[in-house]
Amino acid sequence: MSTPINKQANGISARWKALGLWAKAAVVAAVLVLALLVVVLAARWLTGMDSVKSFMTTYPGQSVLPETAPVGIPAWLGWQHFLNMFFLLLIIRSGWQVRTTKRPAAHWVRNNKGLIKTKNAPTKISLDLWFHLTLDALWVLNGFIFIVVLFATGQWMRIVPTSWDIFPNAISAALQYMSLDWPTEHGWVNYNALQLLTYFVTVFIAAPLAIATGIRMSGAWPKNARTLNKIYPIQAARAIHFPVMLYFVAFIIVHVTLVLATGALRNLNHMYTSSDVVNWWGFGIFALSLLVMAGAWFAARPLFLRPIASLMGKVTK
Repeated sequence: MSTPINKQANGISARWKALGLWAKAAVVAAVLVLALLVVVLAARWLTGMDSVKSFMTTYPGQSVLPETAPVGIPAWLGWQHFLNMFFLLLIIRSGWQVRTTKRPAAHWVRNNKGLIKTKNAPTKISLDLWFHLTLDALWVLNGFIFIVVLFATGQWMRIVPTSWDIFPNAISAALQYMSLDWPTEHGWVNYNALQLLTYFVTVFIAAPLAIATGIRMSGAWPKNARTLNKIYPIQAARAIHFPVMLYFVAFIIVHVTLVLATGALRNLNHMYTSSDVVNWWGFGIFALSLLVMAGAWFAARPLFLRPIASLMGKVTK
């Protein structure tokens, strides 16, 4: 039985722990600021050298696109962008819940009838994992449609390198960003080389890695395929899947920051109104999309997920 003295001691200990966490956070923030300052100063010193100036004149930070490359961002791409952002946000949220929740609020079991039947009883999974896998399926479907239309319309030329000078131009663009003398660009016509490479890595490397590792970790993977499981062990999938999620988180933070810091109104109109103008329409639609995503984030809890999950199987507490 605790005494008033013990309670007071516990309260003091908790306050000291809280102060310790704030102190650690302050130290980390100070180190990050100092590191950024060093990067900026180093980049400014480098870009002031004659040899580097000559290099950046030869490679201004942007590769020339093929003559047949389309100009502008069509409406279908805007919708794809929103759906990808919507699904990815909830995938990250649900994936984190799956990783950190020790006692799920509910479980889900697929109905072993209808079009899909199995000899053995379906595996019971947490409601969080059901939500995560459902979102994964929708994200993959959206991505498949995106890839098909991307190559059908020629838009692939805007995010796939078509010349080797993309690499020195990417270095030039990186130096410009780091020196805070950001590259002059017009995303309606052409992305800078660093953007292009980042989009290429995100679409054609990070996304397939997330899908391949997610399938290996899901119940859809054949458990009795010994040779296949030996070639592709689940430990390898787990070791890759989480860092890929962290990559997407970092990409989203940097992407949104640059969109807002390099001409927010024009950039948002590119993606949300498919027009190269400067007005508030794109910002308004963007704000509305944020409200939709915030609502989905709030609704992604057992109270609202149970009725939907019940349509596909049995939900138990």
